[in-house]
Order: sequence, then structure tokens, then C-alpha cells
Amino acid sequence: MIRDTSNQDAVIAPAKGQATRRRILVAAGAAALLAAGWYVLHTWRGSDHSVNMSRLRIAEVGRGTLVRDAAVNGRIVAAVSPTLYAPSLATVTLKVNAGDTVKKGDVLAELESPDLTDALKREQAAYAQIEADVARQRILARKQKLLAERDADTAEIDLVSAQRTLERYDAVANEGAVAKIEYQKAKDAVNSAEIRARHAKQASTLEGDNVALELESKIKQLDQQRSTLSNAQRRVDELTVRAPVDGFIGTLSVTNRSVVPANTPLMTLVDLSRLEVELEVPETYVSDLGIGMNAEVNYGTGTGTGKLSALPPEVVKNQVLARVRFNQQPPGLRQNQRVTARLLIDEKPNALMVQRGPFVESEGGRYAYVVRDGIAIRTPVKLGATSVSAVEILGGLKQGDRIVIAGTETFENADRVSINQ
Repeated sequence: MIRDTSNQDAVIAPAKGQATRRRILVAAGAAALLAAGWYVLHTWRGSDHSVNMSRLRIAEVGRGTLVRDAAVNGRIVAAVSPTLYAPSLATVTLKVNAGDTVKKGDVLAELESPDLTDALKREQAAYAQIEADVARQRILARKQKLLAERDADTAEIDLVSAQRTLERYDAVANEGAVAKIEYQKAKDAVNSAEIRARHAKQASTLEGDNVALELESKIKQLDQQRSTLSNAQRRVDELTVRAPVDGFIGTLSVTNRSVVPANTPLMTLVDLSRLEVELEVPETYVSDLGIGMNAEVNYGTGTGTGKLSALPPEVVKNQVLARVRFNQQPPGLRQNQRVTARLLIDEKPNALMVQRGPFVESEGGRYAYVVRDGIAIRTPVKLGATSVSAVEILGGLKQGDRIVIAGTETFENADRVSINQ
């Protein structure tokens, strides 16, 4: 019986140098483990917090063209949306309904105003009366002018007759056939006739000027009455309310056959051929905006371009209602349709910038966490212009730096934060 195999075992001596190699490998492994442990311990001790990488968003600082813009909301409005009013106290007869499509010049409503109608008739009668006075004055002017010319011609004839009598007396005066006193009378008659002829001619001229002035006065009265009549006719014509533009009836403010006072809104007319965008711009952007600035409008099914056409000075609820006019109006837009717009404020080429994130608002944008060797280091920075997707870096960072742009709310403003993979 064989009790064990001890007598069969033989001791084999190890090869020369094998034990030495084994000791070297064990020592190297232990050194590696100690180095890794030292690195982990040093990293953990040099940071205030430890955050998992999946909770952060990191972006790299680079260079490019920074398009400074502002994203705002708005709605489609009609550039031309007139409200029609009643010109005076009247009874309204509507010819259209809300939503009806109308053309320019179509009759929308008719107003009945007896006061305006009577006023027009009175002005027409007054115009006819003054027109008859002008015609009568023309006849009178010609008559008075003829009488003045007749008196002047008669005086001229009397002068010629007196001159002929004096000539006859001159011919026989040397022969003593005419008494001296008769000769003197003839000369006086000639002088008297000359005076009458001169005065008659001047009187004829004055009479012509007088009748011309009276006629001109009557004509001016006629022109004034014509203007008054035209105004009365215009007010009566306004009782027929016509569409000033092509469009559709938006709202009716009165009911049919109702009596309305003057200046009462009757209806609104919407012109869909000329639409604009009304934007709700935060007042923080107002100082950077200007008329003519480019804008991109997203209306759901497409994008249109336009320019800022109006920027009112009034701020309502921290917003300004700006207007954008399309370069070419897209088809299919509707009144009050909600849209989003992007106002292109400025472009900065070759700018040092990084993707925008919540870090811009954190701590007023004065600090950013730069990632180096798995550690996020709190670094003072200076930010510049911002856009919807990027922010300009003015100081504190350089191209190629990687910073945490989202998730820093868990850092609690620590100086160093360890990032775990």
C-alpha cells in the first residue's frame, strides 16, 4: 500500500533570473497603483465639488463672425386698416356684412341726413342768385361804359364845333366883320369845350374802372359761394360710404337702420394686400435698433425677410411695438397670425466667441468655468456683444479654451470643481 506521493516528488530549481523578473513586475504594478491613487487623491483634494460630466454642457472658444441679433415674437397686422366714420348725425343703412370682400369704390353704407340735404339746397339757391347778379352786373357795366363813352364823344363833338366857329371868326376878324366881343366868346367856347372833352374822357375812364371793380366784386362773391356749395356737396357725397381700398370688412360697429351721432365708427376695412409684422421688442434692445434694420420673419411654413419700418418712442409693459415691412410679402399670411422674428442688429467678423448658454446670466456674466485636466476652474471673464446663439469674449479666455456653458448652477460658485466621466 502506497501511503502518499512524497517519495515521487522531485524539487526542480527555478531558472536563473526568473525570481528577479517577478519581483520587478510586482514592484512596477504597485508603483502604478500608487501613482493613480495619488493622482485621484490630489485631484479630489484640489477641488471643492465633484460633478458628473453628463450634467454639463461644454463648448470651445473660437473665432468667427458674430451676428448680433434679437429673437422676438410678433403677429401679422394689416399695414392699411382704415376705420370709417359717420360724418354727421344720420341714419345708417348698411350694404355689407362682416367678412365681405370689397373693391375700392364699392358702396359700404348709405347715410340719411336731412340737415345736410337742406343745407345743400340752400347753398345751391344762393349760388344761383349770385350767378344771376353777376350776369346782371355784366350788363350794367356795359351800359354804364357806353353812357360814359357817349358823353365823351359828345364833348369831343362840341369841341370840334367850337374850334370851327373860332376858325371862321379868325378868317373875317381882320376885315372887321365880326365884333370883338363875339370873337372872344368863340375863343371862350373853344376853351370850355376842351375842358368838357378832357373831363368827359377822364370820367369815361373812371366809370369803366368803377364798373369793372363792381363786376370783379360780384365774381369773387360767386367764387366764394361756389366753394361753399362745393363743401356742402362734398358733405352730402360723404353720406355714401365707399371703400377706400381693396380688402374685406373686419368689424361692423353699428347695426342696420340705426341713428348715429357725428364721428361714430361705422366699420373697419382690412387690406390684406399690404401686411406688416408687429413685433414685441423688449426695451433692452431698443437702444440698438434703427429704422431700416434687416429682419427675418418665421411664419411657420416659411421664412420672409423685411426691414424695420417703425419704432415708436413709447414703452408699454417693458416692450416696444415695432413694425417690420416685408421686402416681398409671402403668400398665405393671415391677419393676427403669430410669428417669430430675428432682428439683425450687427455683424462682427473675426470675433472671439463661444456658444451661448446659461453661464451668460450666471453671476452677471463675470465668471466662467474653464475645463483643464478634468477640473473646472472659475475664471474671471469679460463678455461683449451677444446673439441668440453666441456671445463675444473680450477678456479672460483665449481661442481653444473649453468652458462650461450650462450646468454651473450646481457648482455653488466654487473655485475648482472636479468633473467625473
